[in-house]
Amino acid sequence: MTITRRDLIKASLAAGTAFSVPSVLRAQTAATAGRTVRMVMGSFPRTFDPMFTTDDTAQSHGLAIYDTLFALDSKFMVQPQMVQKWGVSDDKKTYTFELRDGLSWHDGAAVTAADCVASIRRWAQVQSGGQLMMERTKDISKKDDRTFSIALKEPLGLLPEILASAPPLFIMREKDANRPATEQVTTNIGSGPFKFNEALSKPGASITYDRNEQYVPRRETADGFAGGKVVNVDRVVWENIADQQTAYAALQAGEIDFIQTPSTDLLSVIESDPNLQLEILDKGGRILLLRMNCLQKPFDNVKARQAILHLVDQEAFLQASFGNPKYFRTITSLFGNDTPYSNDENTEWFKKGGDPEGAKRLLNEAGYAGEKIVLLQPTDWTESSNASQLLAAELRKIGANVELAPSDWGGIVERRAKMGSVEEGGWSLFITDHSNYGTTQPHTNIDMVANGKKGWYGWPTSDEYESLRAKWVEVDTLEERQALAGKMQKVYWDFVGMVYLGAYVQPSARRKSLTGLIGMPAYLPMWNMQRVSG
Repeated sequence: MTITRRDLIKASLAAGTAFSVPSVLRAQTAATAGRTVRMVMGSFPRTFDPMFTTDDTAQSHGLAIYDTLFALDSKFMVQPQMVQKWGVSDDKKTYTFELRDGLSWHDGAAVTAADCVASIRRWAQVQSGGQLMMERTKDISKKDDRTFSIALKEPLGLLPEILASAPPLFIMREKDANRPATEQVTTNIGSGPFKFNEALSKPGASITYDRNEQYVPRRETADGFAGGKVVNVDRVVWENIADQQTAYAALQAGEIDFIQTPSTDLLSVIESDPNLQLEILDKGGRILLLRMNCLQKPFDNVKARQAILHLVDQEAFLQASFGNPKYFRTITSLFGNDTPYSNDENTEWFKKGGDPEGAKRLLNEAGYAGEKIVLLQPTDWTESSNASQLLAAELRKIGANVELAPSDWGGIVERRAKMGSVEEGGWSLFITDHSNYGTTQPHTNIDMVANGKKGWYGWPTSDEYESLRAKWVEVDTLEERQALAGKMQKVYWDFVGMVYLGAYVQPSARRKSLTGLIGMPAYLPMWNMQRVSG
């Protein structure tokens, strides 16, 4: 089936166990007035609390105003960030962390160990790696204003890696972090390189960040999410421009400087403009995927979920979503394309896809009786919208009663949290994506958990799979993890916690006068950018 494209868009741990980190730079000096960067990101946030939601927009906001204990560099190695030094006891059960000098909140108060303890506890309520950590944790406690410790019941060698994983462990003020993760923090006071400018931000239209002149960057060069978070501009404005033609016209005219996810329809036009530059920031790419509500009919039945695997022809979905094969490829391994853990275990039965007869048979075996299937469709993310339309059409061909529920991505982020039936305002299906790199981190990747209501949206359950996933943090060698990945994938594609629709890379567009953008999976750091002539 051909779908018409629309002009809308969604828009190792460092070696050693105890060492000191180089000193930090002085606080950032005042920048030259007038240096403002205007950006159009993939979508626009409805909530700013990056622990309340896993949405990428909230995480990018978090990177701007908050800081983290550890961070991943461009080689995905763990580096200290807020931590000055850390150590682990001889029995490998107690980790001690000391904060570096110069950390302060945007309201002027000092960052303390108590803030860190409360933030870790809040983050671990919702982050899958944090949940695994807390199952093995005896206590997290403050030692003094700059020192805290994590006491474990058993050794956990990946602890710093978990603390550096995504969604990030943003350190919040203790009084904010004491709020349950199921309740939104409504203030925007962090200790990061940017301050949230509430006076200039316009709800639903734009968000303004000002350079935090009191922020003290690390001395190391910016590298991925790690290193010195040096801000070279005065202000960053996150504009909400959902219409792609409007955003492109603004970019061409110099009214904005950057579009994170331009529609593939516009790429050739952008490429031909001498003032503009296409750049793939996440070179590992992303995976378009389908989440199913495993708590409600019909997808509470594994046969219905298996039906989707039979139904999906990835080539058709990728063509409908992205158009140009230069930017996409198929994928069948749960552990991504070209990763150390990619494998073919238990993929032969659905690898070819596009089997509507097999899908119809499985849907009937699931006892499907015409219940309404609500498919959430984002109006501001072209690729997901097109894939949603194609999925609805294919499901209708096998007798499913499908209703598309269009809204902007912010509306989907709110609705997907509802566990109830479609009659109660819930949902059946929605299409999202995650980074290819994230597939190498099943202990922290929220999409790769199957712990029911404690897990991510869709809430699949498989005790067998979870017992295997728990072992990821217990094995030490690449070979052991590769063998474990095969076992996990075999079980996963039997119970089908999600369905991959294909892999892709997403070019971003910028004016050539904007340089220094940092390329990493999922989130866009706003530090390190520079304005140059041109």
